[in-house]
Amino acid sequence: MRFLRRSLVGIFLLAVTIAIVGWAGNMVREAVTARMNEEPSSFPQRERVFAVNVVTLQPQTIVPELTVFGELRSQRTLDLRSATGGTVLEASAALVEGGSVTEGQVLLRINPVEAQAALDRVRADLQDAEAELRDAERALVLAEDELTAARAQATLRDQALTRARDLQARGVGTAAAVETAELAASAAQASVLTRRQAVASASARIDQATTRLARARIGVSEAERDVADTEVFAAFDGTLADVTISLGGRVTANERFAQLVDPTRLEVAFRVSTSQYARLLDGSGTLINAPIRVALDVSGVNLSANGQITREGATVGAGQTGRLLFASLEAAPGFRPGDFVTVSIDEPALQNVALVPATAVAADETVLVVGEEDRLESGAVTLLRRQGDDVIIGIGDLAGATVVAERSPLLGAGIKVRPIQPGVVEEPAAPEMVILDAERRAALVAFVTQSRMPDDQKARIIGQLEQDEVSSETIARLERRMGS
Repeated sequence: MRFLRRSLVGIFLLAVTIAIVGWAGNMVREAVTARMNEEPSSFPQRERVFAVNVVTLQPQTIVPELTVFGELRSQRTLDLRSATGGTVLEASAALVEGGSVTEGQVLLRINPVEAQAALDRVRADLQDAEAELRDAERALVLAEDELTAARAQATLRDQALTRARDLQARGVGTAAAVETAELAASAAQASVLTRRQAVASASARIDQATTRLARARIGVSEAERDVADTEVFAAFDGTLADVTISLGGRVTANERFAQLVDPTRLEVAFRVSTSQYARLLDGSGTLINAPIRVALDVSGVNLSANGQITREGATVGAGQTGRLLFASLEAAPGFRPGDFVTVSIDEPALQNVALVPATAVAADETVLVVGEEDRLESGAVTLLRRQGDDVIIGIGDLAGATVVAERSPLLGAGIKVRPIQPGVVEEPAAPEMVILDAERRAALVAFVTQSRMPDDQKARIIGQLEQDEVSSETIARLERRMGS
């Protein structure tokens, strides 16, 4: 009996459990069905409006500025070399690195002993040449006198021959006398010929003596120049660099011991691309003398100078591209040859263009134009130049249009925006005030009271709700939370 009673109790409890589980499952099913059949809560959808910075495209004339880098050079640079070798006996105090010298200043003197000895030798040779010329001139005079005497004697012999022949013709003279006279006349003619050769030899000796004298004088000039070359002078006012000699040192002929640089006549050499070079040509293809500015930032202190383009390199150069240009500088205090500077070049002016931020122009050269109802439209422009963070564009038919200054992936054609003009501070719009009825006010107050807001925030919002007029934004915010 006990077993049967326990079995019946167990069966009863099992039946009760199954019934309860079935009842609970039915309740869950009805709750899910009711929830699914409810209409979803709907919230008012508002179009999103983006605040954007805008600029107005006003046609204007802009001078583009091309920025490149260049190196300063001196237009007058001279290597100082010794024309003769020797020991430095005297050196100027300015013959040091960075020393300033003036035109005509003696920089160094080389021991002139060897040069002076050579000068003395050629001067002695000059005296010999002069003596030889005088001796040749005297010999010529004597030879001419001897020639005159020989001709006179030949004339007498010819006269004697004539008399002898006359006597023979009259039968007085003999044939032997005539033959003797002929031999004497012939000997006299031979003597004249000999004297003429002596005169010719004396004349040739004078020519040789004259040539020797000229050579001696040239030697003296060279020796004097060698003596003068023992002193080196500054060719112009400037500054010395790469000094390698000092007092007591020894230099060889043609050795460079310093470099003289004129720091007041500077020019800048810079390289531009081929497209940039093409923009600096006039209608005839000639490089224009465009104005430039060079700047050097030295520990926060900017050095600057003005100048203009003067010429271009004749060749491009192996492994180089673009064009090498040169520009002369005006007064450039503080600059030195070798400085690496920034060069700004004024290009020819562009007409009917506008300067806008680079972020306003897309890669396809389009801009976003603020159209009717503050909605964006796409407009085409022509990108002409880049100027740092800005660009110069040809605006075409978009003159006077307002475009977005800073594009973003969220902006596109058809998007409504709130334009913000540069430099314009927008005053916040006054909130719209609404008069609440008692029922609506009570519902809002009850919602705020039952919410999990901090007590101070609850007190502030309830204080606003108890006013005669309440901000529409506050009401809309609370009602959206009540609907959620």
